[in-house]
Amino acid sequence: MAKKVILPKLGQTMEEGTIVEWLKQEGDEVGRGDVLFTLESDKAVLEVESRSKGVLRKILLEPGVAVPVMMPVGIIGDADEDIAALVAEAQAELAGEAPSAAEAEPEAPSDQAEQVEETSTGETAAGIQPAQAPGGRVIASPRARRVAREKGVELAGITGSGPNGRIVEQDVLDYLASQPAATPLARKTAEQLGVDLEELVAAGGRIRAEDVRAAAAAPAAPGPAAGELVPMKGVRAVIAERMARSHDETAPISLFAEADATAFVELREQLKQAFAEELGFSIGYNDLLAYIVARCLREYPYMNIRLEEGGIRHLPDVNIGMAVDSERGLLVPVLRDADQKTVKELAIEFRELVGRARGGRAQPDDLSGGTFTITNLGMYGIDYFTAMINLPEAAILSVGRIRQEPAVVEGEIAIRSRMGLGLTADHRIVDGAPAARFLQAIVRYVEKPYLLLA
Repeated sequence: MAKKVILPKLGQTMEEGTIVEWLKQEGDEVGRGDVLFTLESDKAVLEVESRSKGVLRKILLEPGVAVPVMMPVGIIGDADEDIAALVAEAQAELAGEAPSAAEAEPEAPSDQAEQVEETSTGETAAGIQPAQAPGGRVIASPRARRVAREKGVELAGITGSGPNGRIVEQDVLDYLASQPAATPLARKTAEQLGVDLEELVAAGGRIRAEDVRAAAAAPAAPGPAAGELVPMKGVRAVIAERMARSHDETAPISLFAEADATAFVELREQLKQAFAEELGFSIGYNDLLAYIVARCLREYPYMNIRLEEGGIRHLPDVNIGMAVDSERGLLVPVLRDADQKTVKELAIEFRELVGRARGGRAQPDDLSGGTFTITNLGMYGIDYFTAMINLPEAAILSVGRIRQEPAVVEGEIAIRSRMGLGLTADHRIVDGAPAARFLQAIVRYVEKPYLLLA
């Protein structure tokens, strides 16, 4: 029986989506798990898989057109099946002349709504149970987790074939067989740098970490031609709307402080050496800053708030957003429950999030739910800057470069590492003095990181 292909809801805040590309065309055979199309939400571009088999009989929505979620975008059925009535019904829904799947009364499960699941998120359309437990934890067998860990595979990107979508060992092995031959370090490096392994051709057929680094360092594709008008849509449009709202709705106050980061730099060097072999990458300053800010938010909970209709919401969770640059614009992956994790755990999670975000494979929950944001422009030689508050959060920390300067230490001239820090807070809900105390606490931990052990 022919079924509608429904545009899935990829996150709690997603209201509409745009098909970027149909990977199956009309007349193509479709199997369960085949990728039908790529879909752009306001946060990422992700692949949508088919949960049934047949022939793609009709494409109802062409790429580049934004429509509300849960609307029909295609028809899958038998090659010789009469689909005229179903096409007319689906086109009426798209035109707003009939209730959509999201508006219809759910009297009973319908066998005319094709079940599709977005490959890297815990949210689904049409009742599919994902291979994730509440809270985003992937459901997988111990043997599957062991193989994935040994091979450097991210379980969130694998479709499970076990009960309730559970990932089993064979799913991991099948996934590996479908991927380009690459060393575990190459896979980790690709995640960190946002490199698509399938686009690499390595000498001898096996991709190594140096192949990934070379691809990441290659010149970027040419940008728009002079005079070309580029429509502002997708992530760029969302950034524009949110920055304008932040400017119009908040009453920002910005505070700046300089920290003696000498001990902070030394700690980072020690951690880098201690964990480099185990992790395959170096602990970074952002990892340490996330740990410090999470600690401070727990100690100064009046900064972990947001303004809502009717009052100020004091948030129970500490979720740190880390602003990162990408080809698609500014993205803010979120480290959830950051106050409950070690520096090493934060470092691993941060690189996984950045890899998915820069590769356009971020899960919706990767980029939402933050309670405080950190933005670092130190790598560009910036000392201080005023950051825009990422609504609905109450504040954002801006981080400048670490530079060596002469300073007076115990009556003598010494070379010290100095770092500029800025805090922009919404003065409607946070006063200057409490914000200053919070920034002081961050400076204190940067200057004396051994206090983190207290």
